[in-house]
Amino acid sequence: MFTLFHHSFCPHSRFIRLALGEHGLEMRLVEERAWERREAFLALNPAGTTPVLTAEGQPPIPGAGLIAEYLDETHGADLGERRLLPSVMAERIEVRRLMAWFNEKFFEEASNPLVTERIYKRFMSEQNGGGAPAADVIRAAKANVRYHLAYIGWLAKTRNFLAGDRLTYADLAAAAHLSAIDYLGDVPWIEDDAAKAWYARIKSRPSFRPLLSEWLAGVPASRTYVDLDF
Repeated sequence: MFTLFHHSFCPHSRFIRLALGEHGLEMRLVEERAWERREAFLALNPAGTTPVLTAEGQPPIPGAGLIAEYLDETHGADLGERRLLPSVMAERIEVRRLMAWFNEKFFEEASNPLVTERIYKRFMSEQNGGGAPAADVIRAAKANVRYHLAYIGWLAKTRNFLAGDRLTYADLAAAAHLSAIDYLGDVPWIEDDAAKAWYARIKSRPSFRPLLSEWLAGVPASRTYVDLDF
């Protein structure tokens, strides 16, 4: 069994949880507050970021990108035609391009500032950066969500899934980041029907159920978060 060091609202952690679920692999979850920089966790990942995947007899695997590649190399073939990283090179490149778009660009511009300001800061000490949410940061991030949502909508209108004809890591990465901020009510679904319809399809998958069942004390989920027919 795998052990995943994660945080429930870390978008990268959510991506790997979805990937493990799609592979049908069992996992033990260990919540990690990365900002506390525990020595034992830093020994697993000196960068001090989640997620980190461990398995008996294997070195720790840090970071969503490395974990996704590891899962494909070790378990991807078991999925056959449902493989999350396609075998055709051009398709693999497109999946990796979109994974990077969401795990790097969307994360930097939208999901990370929103989750940090509205969730993480509640639990951080002042020394670790805690305090009141920065309104200007939230305002800029919410504006960025709008153009990312438009891009997702364009992809969804021109393809069956974001990277092509079938579900891939690209869909899971995008949905993971969106889910973290949808909990907060920060996704303007009314602005793009194609993006909304695509997300509803991904959100209805069995791998998504554990995410939708998690709640944060003191921060109620938005109306759209658990509604599969939002």
